[in-house]
Amino acid sequence: MITITQLEYIVAVDTYRHFATAADKCFITQPTLSMQIKKLEEFLDINIFDRSKQPIIPTDVGKSIIEQARIILGDTKKINDIINDHKNSIVGSLKIGIIPTLAPFLLPMFIGDYIRNYPAIKVEVEEMVSEDIIKSLKKDKIDVGIFVTPAKEDKIKEKPLFYEEMMIYAHKDHELLKKSIIEVKDIATPEIWMLGDGHCFRNQVINLCEMHDLQHQELPFEFESNSLETLMKIVDKEGGFTLIPELATQYLPKDKLNQVKKFTNLHPLREVSLVYSRHYSKNKLLDLLAGSIQKIIPKDLLNSTRGTIVEWR
Repeated sequence: MITITQLEYIVAVDTYRHFATAADKCFITQPTLSMQIKKLEEFLDINIFDRSKQPIIPTDVGKSIIEQARIILGDTKKINDIINDHKNSIVGSLKIGIIPTLAPFLLPMFIGDYIRNYPAIKVEVEEMVSEDIIKSLKKDKIDVGIFVTPAKEDKIKEKPLFYEEMMIYAHKDHELLKKSIIEVKDIATPEIWMLGDGHCFRNQVINLCEMHDLQHQELPFEFESNSLETLMKIVDKEGGFTLIPELATQYLPKDKLNQVKKFTNLHPLREVSLVYSRHYSKNKLLDLLAGSIQKIIPKDLLNSTRGTIVEWR
């Protein structure tokens, strides 16, 4: 007989790829976890994990079993959520993954009020790039991600929140700031400072100006950062320009706003969404999170027709 506990154990081992770590996360001893998984394998007459590999990996049939186990566990959790909805209870835990180009600008706007308004929800937030958010969602390491869509990812649902414009941030003496008309072609130059690989915003910039083969020949040194704030400080010191999302302008001093310019021939947007797995069961918590974010976002950013969405994949 297959038990829910056994399914939880095989999912934990698949998630952490280590028996001891999985046991620790399940708050049991490793021998207990190993014994229960062995019982399940004997009952099914197959090996779920290839123990000869390090880190441990599922067998081919094990992958299918684990995928089904995740679905079953997700459906099981829905029972508690149905009861909470029936009782109108706002309780639970919410693990959120958010991309680095949103975290410093969006989180301070809503997270404090969200926690104060819903004290019975235990919130954990981790900053991670988009691909890691997708992987963590599929392995149930997090409940929901906040990142840029469309991701076009199988088994992942997207709930658009707002649409922020991609803008230019240039050195105070840069020629771009003197132009009355700025077209996308004007930024396809080696003078642009870029985020490092793995950032969806970097991919959007590349897709926007199709600059795959550009080299930073006119910059003092070649540098790819993981922080927009760092890029902006380098622009101020060394020259050149970078692209920033619209929310970043909310934190700029008034004198720095003069270094921000919009495109005149196109309004490139990035669609920011809540993303979650298809078997996600905390619908009320999801709706409360979406509502809390959209409440504090400037109203014009809620309009998807204000520009052209730039994809990152």
